[in-house]
Amino acid sequence: MTEQINNPLHGLTLEKIVTELVEHYGWSNLGRQISIQCFINDPSVKSSLKFLRKTPWARRKVESLYLTTQQSVWKK
Repeated sequence: MTEQINNPLHGLTLEKIVTELVEHYGWSNLGRQISIQCFINDPSVKSSLKFLRKTPWARRKVESLYLTTQQSVWKK
């Protein structure tokens, strides 16, 4: 239980994270930030979620970018 309280991603779905990153960066900039094919070639939230759910290293990169982005937005 304590782990979830201290987890900044607690309560966020992967879909919400991807959607907010796309709204902030757009697909092309997101593909530059994290170079994975699901963000570069014919990107969609659905295909990205499918890939990210199967690929832990890519999911960690997306979650890390989300947290970094949120921190920079909060500072403004």
